[in-house]
Amino acid sequence: MNVGKIDLKNPLILASGILGSTGSSLNRIAKLGAGAVVTKSIGATPREGHPGPVLIKTDTGFLNAIGLPNPSYKYFIEELNDFNRYCPLIISVFGANRSELVKILKNLEEYADAFELNLSCPNVKGYGMDIGKDPIFVENITREIKKITNKPLWVKLTSNVEDITKIGVAAENGGADAVVAINTVKGLGIDTESGYPLLGNVYGGLSGRMIRPIGLISVYSLYKKLKIPIIGVGGIENYKDAIEYFMAGARAVEIGSGVYNNINIFNEIKSELDLYLNKKGIKLEELIGLAHRRETEECNNQKSEEREQRY
Repeated sequence: MNVGKIDLKNPLILASGILGSTGSSLNRIAKLGAGAVVTKSIGATPREGHPGPVLIKTDTGFLNAIGLPNPSYKYFIEELNDFNRYCPLIISVFGANRSELVKILKNLEEYADAFELNLSCPNVKGYGMDIGKDPIFVENITREIKKITNKPLWVKLTSNVEDITKIGVAAENGGADAVVAINTVKGLGIDTESGYPLLGNVYGGLSGRMIRPIGLISVYSLYKKLKIPIIGVGGIENYKDAIEYFMAGARAVEIGSGVYNNINIFNEIKSELDLYLNKKGIKLEELIGLAHRRETEECNNQKSEEREQRY
């Protein structure tokens, strides 16, 4: 199937930030059934990230404030050279301005099947969500990046805004080939014994099962507004979770926190999804946006009943 101008053997993608920091870890996930893999987010200069603690386990996921640590694009090339191309490689990138992104994309273009622009990290000032919540900026930077590279561009959106569809429309107007929704949700944890925040950065991003309803409503809302494909992310742990995203309008899904609990999650979901489709006698394409068609049917049925009651 084709998603955001990338051909995938299956619609299950490794999300950025999870086992995407080395060529060997990307190879491992690719061989375990992922349809594509996304690297950790790469910047123009080395970053150490936030002081610890940077990752806290919650009841249903994780709270993290890692802070986009990375060696910079210059040194990440060594890891990309170790990737064996078992599946498409999407390189996640971030930058505060056009000049930073030009350096990154020009140097990594030969390695990427597509780029994912991180405009949604919730815990780093001057990057991610901090700049990705402005529709004008999102449209302009997307348009500028499309001038820099010929590779497909996916824009990763934040749900930490009043209306995610405005950001999605801005990305589409700027020329994005797909949008990815969502990143982690801004959150906080506090130690009840000491009163100190649990994370070194105080606040961070919540991932895992509890954010799935937020991811679903984001995808559902974007599907009503956009013509370009949507990749759904957030709280996917089994094939039913993935199916919900497809029905909401996603053409593919990314899996992050679920990998921590089950390294074989891609093969398992793919197998169970195939069984589901065979049992129903349908193709995956028929699932995409199904909830919207059901909504329309329900609306039409109600109107029909109202007409019958009047006459």
